[in-house]
Amino acid sequence: MQLHWHRADLRASDNRALSAAATSADELGPVCPVFVFDDAVLAHGSPPRVAFMLDALAALREWYRGHGSDLLVRHGDPRQVLPALADEHDAERIVWNKGYSGLARERDAAVRQALNDAGVARESFEDALHHEPGSITTNQGDPYSVYTYFWKKWRDRPKEAPYDAPEESALAAVTGDDLPTLAELGFEEPEATTQTAGTEPARDRLVSFCESDIYDYAERRDYPTDECTSRLSADLKWGTIGIREVYEETEAAADLADAEDDLESVRGFQSQLAWREFYHHVLYFNPEVVAENYKEYEYDIAWRNDPDELQAWKDGETGYPIVDAGMRQLREEGYVHNRVRMIVASFLTKDLLIDWREGYDWYRQKLVDHDTANDNGGWQWAASTGTDAQPYFRIFNPMTQGERYDPDAEYIKEYVPELRDADPSLIHGWHEASQMMREQGAPDYPDPIVDHAERREQALSMFKSARGEE
Repeated sequence: MQLHWHRADLRASDNRALSAAATSADELGPVCPVFVFDDAVLAHGSPPRVAFMLDALAALREWYRGHGSDLLVRHGDPRQVLPALADEHDAERIVWNKGYSGLARERDAAVRQALNDAGVARESFEDALHHEPGSITTNQGDPYSVYTYFWKKWRDRPKEAPYDAPEESALAAVTGDDLPTLAELGFEEPEATTQTAGTEPARDRLVSFCESDIYDYAERRDYPTDECTSRLSADLKWGTIGIREVYEETEAAADLADAEDDLESVRGFQSQLAWREFYHHVLYFNPEVVAENYKEYEYDIAWRNDPDELQAWKDGETGYPIVDAGMRQLREEGYVHNRVRMIVASFLTKDLLIDWREGYDWYRQKLVDHDTANDNGGWQWAASTGTDAQPYFRIFNPMTQGERYDPDAEYIKEYVPELRDADPSLIHGWHEASQMMREQGAPDYPDPIVDHAERREQALSMFKSARGEE
């Protein structure tokens, strides 16, 4: 028998390690799928993410049960659990797909040592990225710190085809245990209502997006009301769908493009897949960026510490409508539209002058799709402290951003009920409206907690000082 250790690859199709084990079933025996609830990993979890994970595991378990097998579930340290399972089932080897964060790499090294000590063969596979860290480098062999150059090489590299799901004959006829509840894992019920987890829902989202919205992606992706996005971020984070299947579907869309603009739009979406891999490469070679500025050598930023302003940002009570809509969407859905993510991140770091790590930690608690590499990269981009980040002097004006990307205030009104009866002109001019206009138009919505123009000047001064320019 062989064991496949599922982690952030909660699917049976397009799963490289699982496919490799199934291919070896005639020689090494059938594959028994395993998932381990590791307390060291759960310590970094949050209610919405763990709830989504449990739903994804339930869907995966049903797939296995429909194919004459089951998912074995254990709770404990994988260094102890996996050798014990190998002994219990007389397994020839254990396979899994690699992780790239510092925590994942440390855990995998410890598990490899434990299996070596137990005399159990093991093999890990590159699966979560098209091109693993170290495979795309500068001509000098260094990892890229500028995305544009990374993208040019990434897009020109061949991509593997999806791997088939294992046949029933390659799977072990085992009986698994019940999945634990959120409470049993130590988590409360999430306040967010999240999208459905599992490979089939993920595949439905992918196919639907590639049939239509992908051709408008370049033009409409920044408008939150249009919903012209794939909504695959949580699926990619948890691996409920494979990256090769996603890319293959986008290539099929490219082949069907009727016009050059349509094709460019498809390539624009593919470039977002490359951004995801770029940030994973950055994290792999710079694991310290989880807690430190990538540009620590350059910046010594005197961030402000204002608990009241931070709490207002978390609660969506800043008096800046597009910011508040985004923060309330985060609470309600465990998700925020990408353009709005940039707006709220810029507001925290450039208007409130609060350390990006506070925002990163809040996202980690609330996002279903929280991914260490992508969230860290995104936050440091917004804060101008990261690799290939926006310049420190590029500071989003939250009011003009709202007016540009939500002109009729549809998105804002959906998530900020206090403004549903207000005219869009009042909403987008809230920072300049008189007290009487505010009380008449939206009496329950708060006044702006800061003056954007003043804080913009303070932000410029703060960054210039950190850079030694004044």
